[in-house]
Amino acid sequence: MVTSGGWSASSPADNRHAIFSASTGAPGVNAFKQAIAANQPQIGFWQALASPYTAEICAGAGFDWLLIDAEHAPNDIPLILAQLQAIAAYPVEAVVRPPIGDAVMIKQLLDLGARTLLIPMVESGTQAAEMVRATRYPPAGIRGVGSAIGRASRWNRSPDYLQNAVDEICLLLQVESRAGLQALDAIAYTPGVDGVFLGPSDLAAALGHLGNPGHTEVQDAIEAGIATITAAGKAAGILIADEALARRYLELGAAFVAVGTDVTILARGAESLARSFKNPTVPETPREKGVY
Repeated sequence: MVTSGGWSASSPADNRHAIFSASTGAPGVNAFKQAIAANQPQIGFWQALASPYTAEICAGAGFDWLLIDAEHAPNDIPLILAQLQAIAAYPVEAVVRPPIGDAVMIKQLLDLGARTLLIPMVESGTQAAEMVRATRYPPAGIRGVGSAIGRASRWNRSPDYLQNAVDEICLLLQVESRAGLQALDAIAYTPGVDGVFLGPSDLAAALGHLGNPGHTEVQDAIEAGIATITAAGKAAGILIADEALARRYLELGAAFVAVGTDVTILARGAESLARSFKNPTVPETPREKGVY
């Protein structure tokens, strides 16, 4: 949780006694899932460098959750696994975004030990229900049963994993198109969905404002979306690097907000350092604040 003085020691994700299980799907309470259900703000940070080393650095920075991005970053299954392992020792929840809402990939990610998933480009209540079924074992769903060779169950060393796994799985669905906005009510009210994430960049493009998520029409859609999601009793989430907008969304009730990306911090920091030595008299060109 964020306070005016920084990170609150009472943040639910800050359970030092359960560090090993905080981000891996191992036995233990998913504090992130509990927190967003209680509308306790969780501050996140995007992982797009596809590196276990940088993921571990960020894991100790004090965020509540890290997003391992396999949609737009060069992440594959082995790299995702390595990052889950690197993050595991820290009190931060690893959220994995696959490139697509595919039941086979969801099965793989869950068996790897990812227990909080962000599924991109969801556009209907029917699709939302399919994603819920992909995270449940039969008869409630279609997740394949392979716990004996899965890291999530600690290779069947975790008692009752099959019976209790669903309690700790947190399913977040991403709405980022006109169709998704139109179906937002149906998506948010789908049983088994824990939260809905609004994608500003794609929403801007869908609404005819490519590259301009700050446009009034886009911001109006986001604010209305947050209201719809929270009215359904679900957690609303977003990624935005603009601090003023991030705080605005938190005030409106967004429960999980990512406030930056590893790539952007590295790129802008490196540029600033180089400029300070090579062109110290040249003023830095102001950059428009945006999603990343």
